[in-house]
Amino acid sequence: MYNWLNALPKAELHLHLEGSLEPELLFALAERNRIALPWDDVENLRKAYAFNNLQEFLDLYYQGADVLRTEQDFYDLTWAYLQKCKAQNVIHVEPFFDPQTHTDRGIPFAVVLNGITQALQDGQRQLGISHGLILSFLRHLSEEAAFDTLEQAMPFRDSFIAVGLDSSELGHPPSKFERVFAKARSEGLLAVAHAGEEGPPEYIWQALDLLKVSRIDHGVRAAEDPRLMQRLIDEQIPLTVCPLSNTKLCVFDDMRQHNILQMLEQGVKVTVNSDDPAYFGGYVTENFMALYDSLGMTREQAQHLAQNSLDARLA
Repeated sequence: MYNWLNALPKAELHLHLEGSLEPELLFALAERNRIALPWDDVENLRKAYAFNNLQEFLDLYYQGADVLRTEQDFYDLTWAYLQKCKAQNVIHVEPFFDPQTHTDRGIPFAVVLNGITQALQDGQRQLGISHGLILSFLRHLSEEAAFDTLEQAMPFRDSFIAVGLDSSELGHPPSKFERVFAKARSEGLLAVAHAGEEGPPEYIWQALDLLKVSRIDHGVRAAEDPRLMQRLIDEQIPLTVCPLSNTKLCVFDDMRQHNILQMLEQGVKVTVNSDDPAYFGGYVTENFMALYDSLGMTREQAQHLAQNSLDARLA
C-alpha cells in the first residue's frame, strides 16, 4: 500500500519549512556555523522528540531553528524538503516560513527569503514541483510585531501568495491579528490561519469571519460544533489536517481516534499534510500510511484526500 500511496499525485499545503529540519542537517549546519548544541548526537536529539503538548514542541523547534544563519542554510533546508517531496510525488507545495523566528535573532529578512525562494525556484525547474510561499506570523508575539514583519515583507511582496498564523494557539485568538490580516489583504495577499488544533471551534469562526481566510490549518476541533461543520461543508473551506502531528502533540491520544476520515465522509474538504515532519515522524506519504494502518483508509478515500489537496491550492 505504501508504494501505491506514494505514487499518488499530491499537494502539501501545511508544512513549516523550519519543521522539516532533520537532525542530520541540524547537526551539519551547527558544525558549519560553529554553534554548540545541547545534544551529543543525532540519536539523543531524536530522543528529545517526545512532546506532551504544542508548547513543548515549539520550545525545541525554536532551539533547532537557531542553526539557520545564512542564505545557504535556508537554501539547504528548503532543498532537502523538496527532495523528499519529489520522492513522494508531491507535485505542488505551499510551505510556511516564520520570519520572526529568524529576524528576532538578528538574521536579515532578505537572507531568509532569498535562500528559500532560490530553492523553490530550483525545485520548480529541476524537480517539476510548483509552489507558493506563505509568510506566517507568530501568534504568541504582539500585533505590533506582526505589523513590523509585514512591513519588512513588503519590498518582497511578489515572493508570497498569502499570510498565515501559527505558533502557540491557546490564549492567542485570531481576533488578536484582525487588523494585520486586513492590511495584508489590502496588499493583495490571501490568508490562512492555524485554528482549532488546541484552540476551540470559536477560533475557527474568528479565522473565517475576522481574518477572512481561504483555508483553515488543522481545524480538527470543528467537529465539536455542528453549525461550524455545516458551514465548512456548505462553503467547501479546506482544512489542512496533519494526522501524525495531531497524535504526536496529543490532540488525539491515538491515531485510531482521529476524525479526518469521518470529516471526509461528511463532506468536509480535508487534506493530508505533514506539518513539521522532522519532529513528528513522517512526510506526506507516512501520514497517509498512518490513516491506512490505524483507520482502514480505503484507496477511494486516499484518492479523494489527494485530490482535495490539489483542488485546495492557492497558487
